[in-house]
Amino acid sequence: MSTKFIKVVTDFHNKPYGRYVTDGPGCDLTSGEVFRKKILAPALRQYDEVSVDLTGYNRYGRSFLDEAFGGLIREEGFTKSDLLPRLTYKHDLIPSIEKLIDDRVDAAERERVS
Repeated sequence: MSTKFIKVVTDFHNKPYGRYVTDGPGCDLTSGEVFRKKILAPALRQYDEVSVDLTGYNRYGRSFLDEAFGGLIREEGFTKSDLLPRLTYKHDLIPSIEKLIDDRVDAAERERVS
């Protein structure tokens, strides 16, 4: 079984920000959309398991997390049941970020099935 470990602040950007590339200057490098399209979704297609470490940055916006993780369901064709056994995420200092991702994945799944 193959596992991909992603540390957001070193493998993506040290200050992730924004939902879409069009949200403002620099968002073409920092947005949840870019993280999902260039790093997270390809990793889920290539590896059996993907583990995302969000530690190292403490100001993740809801919009970034929603687009990155909820967008896997809305935009990339995954379902919650696809993701549950294969995708893990953590923030060592702020566990509420994990809860927020759970909420965004749940909301995207509700939209998908309705």
